[in-house]
Amino acid sequence: MVANLTSMKLVIGLGNPGVDDEMKLVVGLGNPGVEYERTRHNVGFRVVDKLAARHGWKWNERRGRAILASGNLGLEKVVLAKPLTYMNLSGEAVGELVRWYKLQPEDVLVVYDELDLPVGKIRLRSGGSAAGHNGMQNIIRHLHTNTFPRLRVGIGHPTNSHIQGKDHVLSTPPLDERILLEQSEDRAVEAIELAITQGIATTMNLVNADPEEAKRKEEERQRKLKERQERERLKREKQRDKSQSTSGEDAE
Repeated sequence: MVANLTSMKLVIGLGNPGVDDEMKLVVGLGNPGVEYERTRHNVGFRVVDKLAARHGWKWNERRGRAILASGNLGLEKVVLAKPLTYMNLSGEAVGELVRWYKLQPEDVLVVYDELDLPVGKIRLRSGGSAAGHNGMQNIIRHLHTNTFPRLRVGIGHPTNSHIQGKDHVLSTPPLDERILLEQSEDRAVEAIELAITQGIATTMNLVNADPEEAKRKEEERQRKLKERQERERLKREKQRDKSQSTSGEDAE
């Protein structure tokens, strides 16, 4: 019996329980509290709420200063997060989650509102500056890098020059604007799904394409094609006329 005990080896695996080796963290930015739910600034919260509802994921976990919902998209484990720190301190909650899950920056996707994009537009980028967004500035500070994907949802600048940017983002949009915003939130949900299942680069090509610009380019392409076809037709007619003229001279 003693001999058996002395020959035993104890192997202990250290790590965070429940943490997957491969996963994506999608963070929606916003402010906690019912008074902020419908504001422009809470676009990020609403997008991840819609994504969770679409897949039946429940907000039933809290980690540090964020509430979480999780599930799978294809073969990928996905954790959705809503920081509870208020917008300007979002980086504190995101930094905690990144350290807990031992994630690389490219495994984090942040969704937030963007003044410099018109209402109804969305843009996906693989990195870049905060462009004045306080929540993003705080995340960049706590992650010590700006090379992580972000999905911006346009809320546009205030049409009234007397309205300050802070008042604009913390207010509820009127009905016509709200309809456009809800449509862009739905597209943002689809963009997140594509980014996770098909990759950021592929999704950027699809999401960032401007339909109006694409239409103009297609019209220009068709115009040039018709011009080329017309030049070729005129060239063939000229060659045919020349050939007929030469044949007539030979017959005389």
